Amino acid sequence: MKKRKIGTALSLVLAAGTLLGACGKSDNTNKDTSKGGEKKNEFSVAMVTDVGGVDDKSFNQSAWEGLQKFGKDNGLSKGKGGYDYVQSKSDADYATNLNTLARQDFDLVFGIGFLMQGAVEEISKQQKDHHFAIVDSEVKQPNVASILFKEQEASFLAGVAAAMTTKSNKIGFIGGIEGAVIERFEAGFVAGVKAAKPEATVDIQYAGAFDKAELGQSIASKMYSSGDDVVFHAAGGTGVGLFKEANDLKKKDPSREIWAIGVDSDQANMGPDIVLTSALKRVDNAVYDVSTKTKDGNFPGGEVALYGLAEDGVGLAPINSKAPNKAAIEASVKDWTDKIKSGSVKVPGTRAELKTFSAK
Repeated sequence: MKKRKIGTALSLVLAAGTLLGACGKSDNTNKDTSKGGEKKNEFSVAMVTDVGGVDDKSFNQSAWEGLQKFGKDNGLSKGKGGYDYVQSKSDADYATNLNTLARQDFDLVFGIGFLMQGAVEEISKQQKDHHFAIVDSEVKQPNVASILFKEQEASFLAGVAAAMTTKSNKIGFIGGIEGAVIERFEAGFVAGVKAAKPEATVDIQYAGAFDKAELGQSIASKMYSSGDDVVFHAAGGTGVGLFKEANDLKKKDPSREIWAIGVDSDQANMGPDIVLTSALKRVDNAVYDVSTKTKDGNFPGGEVALYGLAEDGVGLAPINSKAPNKAAIEASVKDWTDKIKSGSVKVPGTRAELKTFSAK
């Protein structure tokens, strides 16, 4: 936090004290106990959501769940001085929201999502005495911890499940906004499908948004109409439309065999008859972990924390009990999980890597 040099002149000391008072900080309450300073009485942490919102049933919600668990486990209260969040209505809100939380003296402020990279970089440079963390991107500043995931490992397992479930050999993938993160989901998913069933095809479409459920439903409708019988989304709130479409179709024809695959958190509650599984991205675990390290005086500023299968940062949710070959899918998923963890299989994280990928 604040690290001020003690000047020899009284005027400098008074000036430094005035600045510290304006920011609501004091040198004595922010020193790391490992360095012999006094321990803070409390630790506070907050997050800024991207436009998907805190109840997007996916990425932001998972982050908030991790923050809530951290707060409760450490006896913190929701609100200023404890744990909290600010919801962004548009990308124009990102920098303002981050700055607001920093000025409220939260000890650690998370920016949730790669869309916030520019804002986190901007505000972290302005608020150099505050700690920030960004999920799904890297900001090379000493007061920013960067959190990345091996999304391709989770989506590979989802691809295996999809390939072993499809009857039409036509599978769909709905992405949100194109970028490195969603490309990892896409590449891993296609690799998993091809590893389990080479003859299957994957129809890839991007919505260009993470908060347009109606657009997600429209894309899903076209996919199911064209014969895709398993569709996976990596589109945040846009993916809610996938579940609506699948549920609507299932209600019209209960005998129709169609499935949807969720993302980030276990989205089984979005449709017990149509959700096959979910590619888990444990944003909650990562947020909890970085918050704990920071509270303990081990803030990983300037570093990248990478979470994959081996770190329990990604995984696959339970297979739906109504899946026709549930046991076979589970056995295959376990086999592939072991291979990935051991390093014998390296899952591609880009389209370029996918072109040369071989599961043999």
